[in-house]
Amino acid sequence: MREEFLNEDDKIQEKLKQKTWNEIRTNDSWAIFKIMSEFVNGYESMARIGPCVSIFGSARTKPDNKYYILAEKIAYKISKAGYGVITGGGPGIMEAGNKGAHQGEGTSVGLNIELPFEQHYNPYIDKDKNLNFDYFFVRKVMFVKYSQGFVVMPGGFGTLDELFEAVTLIQTKKIGKFPIILVGSEFWSGLIDWIKTVLIEKEHNANPDDMNLIKIVDTEDEVVEVLDNFYKKYNLSPNF
Repeated sequence: MREEFLNEDDKIQEKLKQKTWNEIRTNDSWAIFKIMSEFVNGYESMARIGPCVSIFGSARTKPDNKYYILAEKIAYKISKAGYGVITGGGPGIMEAGNKGAHQGEGTSVGLNIELPFEQHYNPYIDKDKNLNFDYFFVRKVMFVKYSQGFVVMPGGFGTLDELFEAVTLIQTKKIGKFPIILVGSEFWSGLIDWIKTVLIEKEHNANPDDMNLIKIVDTEDEVVEVLDNFYKKYNLSPNF
């Protein structure tokens, strides 16, 4: 019961005292096999699913929030357009995404992560497509590798992390280009203005052409239009 009275720094010190440095390094070596198993399971499961679009957003968004309702509509439209929907599998915007896909009778995938708060899987994920991960970086690979597009709803740090990683990977040509769609101009306009005026124009820390990787929309129809226009340009369809 002593751990209940320890703060985070004390807990770290306690863990370090319990093991020698060699023991810690040995545990790191064995963790490689756990990481490998997550990659193998993820690849085998996701490869069978077919073309999908990932929907990101806050786990804290409530069902009566306008962005929850919009995410549900977007997922429904996406599923009717022939795409499956991938989310982080949790509550909030993730739940809305899976719910819309479920209502649209489309593929509904959840990539869950073990967290001490917020995360629990939602009931709208297909039973055979509910994957669990211990490692954020393995889970992020699955999002990027098996998505034909990113739909980014209003969210927090995790949502921003997924957004900027996708932009970085496309910008550096580590992955092929795919649509990155920000939903909610009211929410995203401040960030986009800062990127344009400070990051690009003032500090010259990015190329102005990089902004072409991102589209900002406000409706479910616009999301599907961006996806369809992108893949029509490459003579591809959701059934490729």
